[in-house]
Amino acid sequence: MRGVWRAADVRAAEAELMATLPPGTLMQRAAAGLARRCAFLLADTGGVYGARVLLLVGAGNNGGDALYAGAHLAARGAAVAALLLAPDRVDPRALAALRAAGGRTVDAAPERVDLVIDGIVGLGGTGGLRPAAAAVVGRLGELRSRGGDRPLVVAVDLPSGVDVDTGHVPEAAGEVAAVRADVTVTFGCLKPALVVGAGAVHAGHVDLVDIGLGPWLTTDPAIQVPEWADLVAWWPRLDASSEKYRRGVVGLATGSATYPGAAVLSVGGALAGPTGLVRYAGGAAAQVLQRYPSVIATDRVAEAGRVQAWVCGAGLGLDAAAEAELRDVLATPVPVVLDADALTLLRDDALAELVRRREAPVVITPHDREFARLAGGPPGPDRVGATLRLAAAMNVTVLLKGDRTIVATPRGRVFANPTGTPVLATGGTGDVLAGLIGSLLAAGLPPERAAIAAAYVHGLAGRAAARRGAVTASDVAEALRAVVPVRGLGGSVG
Repeated sequence: MRGVWRAADVRAAEAELMATLPPGTLMQRAAAGLARRCAFLLADTGGVYGARVLLLVGAGNNGGDALYAGAHLAARGAAVAALLLAPDRVDPRALAALRAAGGRTVDAAPERVDLVIDGIVGLGGTGGLRPAAAAVVGRLGELRSRGGDRPLVVAVDLPSGVDVDTGHVPEAAGEVAAVRADVTVTFGCLKPALVVGAGAVHAGHVDLVDIGLGPWLTTDPAIQVPEWADLVAWWPRLDASSEKYRRGVVGLATGSATYPGAAVLSVGGALAGPTGLVRYAGGAAAQVLQRYPSVIATDRVAEAGRVQAWVCGAGLGLDAAAEAELRDVLATPVPVVLDADALTLLRDDALAELVRRREAPVVITPHDREFARLAGGPPGPDRVGATLRLAAAMNVTVLLKGDRTIVATPRGRVFANPTGTPVLATGGTGDVLAGLIGSLLAAGLPPERAAIAAAYVHGLAGRAAARRGAVTASDVAEALRAVVPVRGLGGSVG
């Protein structure tokens, strides 16, 4: 897991570290790392020597980082120009270093630029870009590199204009609210704006530079981001004693005669998971068995037999029969995943109270509109905070879908999925995801791990499917089998 810390914790850690170092050392470390990454990027477009670099320099430490990095690049033969957005408040030592290395200041952005370094604002920035900065950033699309393309944009620590603690990018009528970077070089640790919300999209590829901050980050991270190694460690292992019931049995109360596809897709997601047997209960049994003959199908939850987890909701409907099936699922003593129609049915206060009072875990998987119905309003600018509040209020693990899916637990832990892709924004992919979560729950994973692991491989499956062309939910279900971290008898990963 990679930790993500809020601005106040980062500032506190930086202050303690700086107290142990000679003045300016931390900025020099950051600038050296930034310059190395910029040089690496320029190597792909003709090299550092002769490259035209534009620095957008604000008043804070990010502006100083940009100036010192510019000095490094100028010393290697780059033509570096600095546009000072707050000339009276620029770090004088950093500006002197740039000039000594051969860099210069300019009053406007040149028309020909190979790389732009965004050092306008950093951790202290709030409320989006100010008008002068927005005007400059708005012109970046008009600039051209030596290859004729738009210049690469590298953000210092985080893209200017995004809210560091939420990733929110404010709306700005007729103006650019935030820098959209190709690469963000961040220092010491990840910040929320780099992993959640619109900020994560504006950040582009994130490159973390070690400046020695780690030992000074003594608070718990605000968010955790899983890595592939975490999934490999969590995913249930097959061994010589494995058999279908010991691997777990997952039940799915999804689909209906009206929406049989939801049943097929959710069962497909479950079959890609680690459980040994899938039971289906609902009105789409014929379609499920035609596609997946290994499934044991019945008409109702009460007839399904023993399972270790239930998935309920996708395509279920909103009538009295659907509500009765949901009640039967909630009455079981096993973990439950609630999706789609099941979430809509929770508008009934009595059903919602059944969820809150359950002893066995519940995972809910709303998109923003479903979230608004459950929480009384949309997630808003602070998606992490809103997800945490809903998890606590409902006593459930919440998986809030989005380009950067968030998982929050009732006890206050938050995870952000790093594998999201826009190709998953198509009908039925959520059904596949719910089935996979249920399979992981039935195999014994805790709800937060089941949710974030499923979101992670679901994102990988979406990317894999996209490499073959346009993506449907069926493509994602099929692609899951190639990306799940199955561990066999020898402990290898395939």
